[in-house]
Amino acid sequence: MQDIPGYKNTKLSFEERAKDLVSRMTLEEKVTQMLHEAPAILRLEIPSYNWWNEALHGVARAGTATMFPQAIGMAATFDEELLYKIADVISTEGRAKFHEFQRKGDHDIYKGLTFWSPNVNIFRDPRWGRGHETYGEDPYLTGRLGVAFIRGLQGSDEKYLKAAACAKHFAVHSGPESMRHEFNAVVSKKDMWETYLPAFKECVKEANVEAVMGAYNRTNGEPCCGSRTLLKEILREEWGFKGHVVSDCWAIKDFHEFHMVTKTAPESVALAVNNGCDLNCGNMYANLLLAHKEGLVTEETIDESVTRLMVTRMKLGMFDDPSEVSYTKIPYEINDCKEHREFALEVTKKSLVLLKNENNMLPLDKNKIKSIAIIGPNADSRDALVGNYFGTASEYVTVLDGIREAVLPDTRINYSSGCHLFKDKTGLAQPRDRFAESLAAAQMSDLVIMCMGLDATLEGEQGDVSNEYAGGDKIHLDLPGLQQELLEAVYKIGKPVILILLSGSALSVTWADENIPAVVQAWYPGAQGGRAIASMIFGEFSPSGKLPVTFYRTTEELPDFDDYSMKNRTYKYMENEALYPFGYGISYTRFQYSGLKLSKDKISIGEKIECKVKVKNVGDYESDEVVEMYLKDIEASSLVPKWKLAGFKRIHLKQDEEMDVEFDIKPEQMAMVDDEGRSILEPGLFEVFIGGSQPDERSQKLTGTKVQTAKFEAIGNAIEF
Repeated sequence: MQDIPGYKNTKLSFEERAKDLVSRMTLEEKVTQMLHEAPAILRLEIPSYNWWNEALHGVARAGTATMFPQAIGMAATFDEELLYKIADVISTEGRAKFHEFQRKGDHDIYKGLTFWSPNVNIFRDPRWGRGHETYGEDPYLTGRLGVAFIRGLQGSDEKYLKAAACAKHFAVHSGPESMRHEFNAVVSKKDMWETYLPAFKECVKEANVEAVMGAYNRTNGEPCCGSRTLLKEILREEWGFKGHVVSDCWAIKDFHEFHMVTKTAPESVALAVNNGCDLNCGNMYANLLLAHKEGLVTEETIDESVTRLMVTRMKLGMFDDPSEVSYTKIPYEINDCKEHREFALEVTKKSLVLLKNENNMLPLDKNKIKSIAIIGPNADSRDALVGNYFGTASEYVTVLDGIREAVLPDTRINYSSGCHLFKDKTGLAQPRDRFAESLAAAQMSDLVIMCMGLDATLEGEQGDVSNEYAGGDKIHLDLPGLQQELLEAVYKIGKPVILILLSGSALSVTWADENIPAVVQAWYPGAQGGRAIASMIFGEFSPSGKLPVTFYRTTEELPDFDDYSMKNRTYKYMENEALYPFGYGISYTRFQYSGLKLSKDKISIGEKIECKVKVKNVGDYESDEVVEMYLKDIEASSLVPKWKLAGFKRIHLKQDEEMDVEFDIKPEQMAMVDDEGRSILEPGLFEVFIGGSQPDERSQKLTGTKVQTAKFEAIGNAIEF
């Protein structure tokens, strides 16, 4: 009887099997497996595999799949458990599609199980075009949601991965898009360890993310996909990362073409592989044979990378009998099933943020409305639903569709696109060619719903956008094109106006805040977006989303876009008052906070502290509420944030219902990051804030609710984490 090869012996560990498999490959075969489009090695029964797959808010670019709100909208839910469930649905559909495609012999791009999601970069500047792929501006929120998403994608099987998640883009990456192939992000040790690295650290150490993708840019002079500091010293040595590293797409050629840190392609690929970048999205690693011949990289180093890649494929069950891997039994019919679409609708509902509701204009009573004008370039736009990195939905419900479906049969809908998203006319017409229609629609209606904002053709990844904007980034925070002029013209008609903003980032809608009675931030709400928005408008549920980013008043108050210092950035360090602050969002009901209690008023350094607060629904609607906890270090020896998010919980309360909400503050959360990047917990006084918002004056004025506050002291000798 012939001995079973080691790589097929399921009694051995994946590492042992992978090493055996790699030992049987020629150098040429090894190199081919380090390209994202890895060919089959028939003599070893290795099928071809394309590593490039996307799952930002649903299985992307691989045909029909359930489409959730864009990542920034998911972040607005402030709900870890929900993010886990979303990712679990995505990986379920990913598995269903993968196995069906395999049965049909389809091994194409976007058809695999290695998903290059989530994006846990920090949305430090509202002009960054790819910010809507992230979970916002706060490292703590980003870390908690990133961990939950990764766990949902990767599953809970003791042996096999359901799918392989990838934390990207490592590290210090958030624009400018137009310069990303040559840009050097200069960042202090303090900002690096306080802002840019924490979410990645949690994804690695807590969620055991299988892959990390390097960024295009340099960080402090080193190209990220070949950075010894990032990939070797921090990721592998300090954090103990065991998975594989993938380059961003065609990033390796930037080393010699734009970053000018190497002179030749062989030098570039050697720099990347020698520092632990295992997989090349692109084709530059074809130069590894030449790099090896020139003595720039050893075969042993190549072996390490290929072994890590084969371990990932083995963890996904690709070398084992399907009967051994439970995930292979997921039926194709579960993809885009009714249950998943209904869940996506619920997610969208939780993501909507009510920014203003003067005199309780919302919700509307559909029984009292005879006619509604629905106006704006995003009213009937599929592009405004989907964001970027999206799949194909089996049904798209625009805002116009959703409202039409929700109103009574005899309610008149008067629709006009109003204007182009960013141009001043359509086709051969004169400028403002839809204004007259819009004004007529408003005039003959009881009220007006304006659907304005952006879509992913205006903010997105370099190369994906198609207009005058800067390589995907925004050049300002205003409504583009004629939208502001249209809004003001319709307002002058004198009818009640509701403004629905569909965008992936903050807009400076100061005029609307002063003049429009009701304003809703709907993000890119996914395929079911219009249905969720209509449901909220007509009071089928109370909005509960919170902003994961700051809405600034002007672009002028922002630091230079290419300045990566956190000075005067985000809610932690901004100097001016926000238009709508991070963590803000109101409801149809009112919540009363009271009785904040700490387990102690004095703790020894290294102890945790427990916090408890009462939350009561004192309004007229049952509703979710996001309870937010912030922590302030009052006596720090270094510069620290004015306060920082340290906990959040989403709860549901009926009218007059009350609940005790509890949080723990761990010692490492009390620590401050000094100028050397060290995380140190010093003795001193701390203040805790718990409420439905930040403790800043603007938030408390907008919500009409004071946050609860209490202090405690940490005593003893300082400790370093």
